[in-house]
Amino acid sequence: MRNYTTETEPAPVVSPWVDELLPGLIEFRRDLHAHPELSFKEFRTTDKLVERLEAAGLKPRRLEETGLTVDVGEGPIATALRGDIDALPIIEETGLPFASKNHGVTHACGHDVHTTAMLGIALTLQRMHKNNPLGGTVRIIFQPAEETMPGGALSCIEQGVLEGVPRILALHCDPRINVGQIGTRIGAITSASDTIKIELSGRGGHTSRPHLTEDLVFALSQIAINVPAVLSRRVDVRSGVSVVWGQISAGSAPNAIPGSGYMAGTMRCLDRDAWHSAGELLDEVVKQVAAPYGVDVHMEHTRGVPPVVNSEHETALIEASARAELGENAVVLTPQSMGGEDFAWFLADIPGAMMRLGTHTPGGEEYDLHRGDFVVDERALGYAIRVLTAAALRTIRDLEQ
Repeated sequence: MRNYTTETEPAPVVSPWVDELLPGLIEFRRDLHAHPELSFKEFRTTDKLVERLEAAGLKPRRLEETGLTVDVGEGPIATALRGDIDALPIIEETGLPFASKNHGVTHACGHDVHTTAMLGIALTLQRMHKNNPLGGTVRIIFQPAEETMPGGALSCIEQGVLEGVPRILALHCDPRINVGQIGTRIGAITSASDTIKIELSGRGGHTSRPHLTEDLVFALSQIAINVPAVLSRRVDVRSGVSVVWGQISAGSAPNAIPGSGYMAGTMRCLDRDAWHSAGELLDEVVKQVAAPYGVDVHMEHTRGVPPVVNSEHETALIEASARAELGENAVVLTPQSMGGEDFAWFLADIPGAMMRLGTHTPGGEEYDLHRGDFVVDERALGYAIRVLTAAALRTIRDLEQ
């Protein structure tokens, strides 16, 4: 196995192939941005991708409902690359000339960039292959429904997209990193993410006589405070288990104890084993905390996604490719994110890594993901294509040794 940590290239090898394609790819990305589609409804997006890939002489395979895969090259598969294609139910507030025409839906997470980058990689590799056969195959997966739980990745895997694939790479826009740089990290780069919904019920009553009722509001408050505290003592603290509530509601009058209440939140964790053990403990802990108050508890715990855990070898592969294409200062250490990402399901089967793509214009306005005003520096698109194309070529070269 090649040691990418010590490998260097004297000059970029991909850039000249990408430059000619970029104007058309930027136009394609802007079209996607103007026509965003929600999870498992990415019909237009899928059609546009198929159209462009077939025009280049490739043979994409449509997945059920939406999404597709395409193989570029010939011979054994050297690597897979994954890009997610769905948008979010958020109103766009950017004011861009190519802003969303689908009111209430926008690419506020940069998936239009991810999608177009993967298209650009496919077109670049196809051009290279026609010029000089690659000697290996790169499988590109255009995955639907990343923004749902437990994510469209599972559907893709069930449809065989990983058959014969030894590794997989991906990217995600990051507005905290300057354009021209990528962020990497060995190990957990994102968190597991589950949804917790709890309903309590009991006899309502007057706030002057809580001893004659089940004090449901007090029980809700104890669950909100003590469940996270108990889990932090029952699960290894190094795993980063975090339970945070986003909704609590009960009652309609200040002097009446209600008969029902509701709360919901998320449980996040940076360790796969701890994610499983915390999930098994959760129901037990909630019931134990609620028990002294005599309320009835109904909990719905929806498993989301495990953490994305980058392998050392594939992370080094991306870093070597980035330094060769973008320069020695192109790679920065990215912090762990407590956000969930269904790319983790692919990594449950094969090794791989996700890189963070810098989208921030140095000195420019700062944005954040999942906001209606999220804007990317479009130069990031070319950098993404260059880095991951170079990484794919390295994996093909590995096949020849």
